[in-house]
Amino acid sequence: MIREIIRMKNNGFSNIRISKSLGKSRTTVVKYLSAFEESGFDLKELLSLCDNDLFELFEPNDTLTPNDTAHTNLYAFFPYVEKELKRTGVTRYILWEEYKQKHPEGIMYSRFCYHYSKWNQKSDGYMPTVYKAGDKLFIDYAGKKLHIIDRETGEIIPVEVFVGTLGASQYTYVEASFSQKIPDFINSTQNCLHFFGGVPACIVPDNLKSAVTKSNKYEPFINEQFAGFASHYDTAIMPARPVKPKDKSLVEGAVNITYTRIYAALRNEEFYSLNALNAAIKKLLVSYNNAPFQKKKLSRSELFLEIEKQELKPLPIERYELREYKTATVQKNCHIYYSGDKNYYSAPHALIGKKVKVILTQNTVEIYHARARVALHLRSRKPYAYTTLKGHMPVSHTYNTNWSPEYFINWAHGIGPSAKECIEKILQRKQYPEQNYKSCVGILTLATKTSKERLNNACTRALVYDAVGYNQIKNILEKGLDKQITLLDYIEVTPIKHENIRGSKYYA
Repeated sequence: MIREIIRMKNNGFSNIRISKSLGKSRTTVVKYLSAFEESGFDLKELLSLCDNDLFELFEPNDTLTPNDTAHTNLYAFFPYVEKELKRTGVTRYILWEEYKQKHPEGIMYSRFCYHYSKWNQKSDGYMPTVYKAGDKLFIDYAGKKLHIIDRETGEIIPVEVFVGTLGASQYTYVEASFSQKIPDFINSTQNCLHFFGGVPACIVPDNLKSAVTKSNKYEPFINEQFAGFASHYDTAIMPARPVKPKDKSLVEGAVNITYTRIYAALRNEEFYSLNALNAAIKKLLVSYNNAPFQKKKLSRSELFLEIEKQELKPLPIERYELREYKTATVQKNCHIYYSGDKNYYSAPHALIGKKVKVILTQNTVEIYHARARVALHLRSRKPYAYTTLKGHMPVSHTYNTNWSPEYFINWAHGIGPSAKECIEKILQRKQYPEQNYKSCVGILTLATKTSKERLNNACTRALVYDAVGYNQIKNILEKGLDKQITLLDYIEVTPIKHENIRGSKYYA
C-alpha cells in the first residue's frame, strides 16, 4: 500500500482519488503523505527503495526511545555526521556504513536518514543546507554602521561594515570601510580572501551595485570590475537571488552575531581613523572565531583549520589591481587617446577607425579588439605624450615615430628663446596632436629658407601680437616684418590712468 500511495501521488493523483482507489480513508492517505514529506526524500527517491526499507521508514511505531542505548549512540553520532557531510564527496550513505561498523545492531539506512533529518530540523520546518568545504564565501554589508571621529572638526563620520563568512566552517571576516563603492568593496573582498589564506570556488554577494549591475533570478549581470577581480582570483560570482533570504542566511546570521560580539564591545570607544577602528575589530574577530558554537564543541577557527582551509584554492602571487574600462577609437595616426592622463597609446594600424576596449591599471594599459589583446603598454603620466610600438605603424608612417614634445622643444631651443616659446605654446593647444607636430615642423623648417636669427625675430613679433602659428610666422618673414622689430614690440601696453577717464569699473 505504501508504494502504491507514493506511485499514485508521483503521477499527480489527488488525495481523494488515491483513497478511493486503495479503499483507504483520506485521513490515512494524508498521514502517509505527511510522513513522506518529513522523511527528507522526494517521491522518486522513495520509489527506488525496496519494500523492507519503505516499511521500516514508515512503520507506525518508532523502535527507538529517548532513553535506550541505541537512541543514545545514534544521536551522539549525528554531530560527526553534520561535520563530515561538509567534506567533498562524503554522503549520508557512507556515514551510515561507518555508523553500522561501530554499531552493528544499529538501525537501517532509511531510518538513519529519518532520524538525522529529525535531529537536524530547525524551528522553521526546513532542512538546513549543507555547504561543502571550500565551496562558497558569503559576503554582505551590515545594515547598521559604525563611525569614526574627525579629530580636527569633531565630525562623526559613518562607515560601512563588510562581513564575509565561509559556508562550511562559518569562519568570518569583518572590516570597516568608507563606502560600498567599487574600490572599497573590491578591496574589502580581497582583504577577506587574504585573511582566509585561500580562495573558495564561489563568492555569493548580495545584489549591491558594486557587485551586480542588473539583478536577475537566472543570469544576473556582474559588474565588470568585480568580474575582473573574480577572474584574477580564479573564482566564480553567484549573486543571491532577489527576495530569497535563504540564499544568504549564513552571512545574515554572521552580521547579527557581529552586532553582539563586535558592535556591543566597541560601543563606548572612540576611534579617530579607519585603521584604528579596523585594528580593534581585528582583535575582537579573534575571540569571535575562537568561541565555540552554542550546540557544538568546535569553534569556527577549529572547524576552518580542520575541514576547510586545505580545500581553498591558493591565492595568486599578486594582488588584484583596480582597473578602469574605456572604449576608444583607433585614430589615423594608429593611436588611441586616453583623456584621463591626456596620453596616446599605439594600436596595430589594421585597426584604424575601429572601436577598441581599453583596460587601465596603475601601471599598464591594455588594448583589446574582438576579445583579444592587441597591445600592452606601460602607463605614461606625461601630458600629450605618445607611447608607440614601431610594429604598430605602417611602413609609410615610421618616419615620424620619434616625434614628441621634447623633440620639437629641443629643436626650437637651437634656434632661439622666442622660437622655443612659440613651439611650447603650440604644443599646449588642445587639438589633434599630429596637427600640432606638423605646425611645429612647418615653423622650424622656415629657418632653412631664411636663417635662425630671422626666424627667432619673427617668433618674437608673433609672441608680442599673440599670433603664434605657422601661417602668421611665415607671413611675417615673407613681408620682412621681422626686420622692423622696434623696442615698442617688447613693451607691454598698459591702460592709461587719469581722473577724467572713467575706466572699466564705471560700467560694472
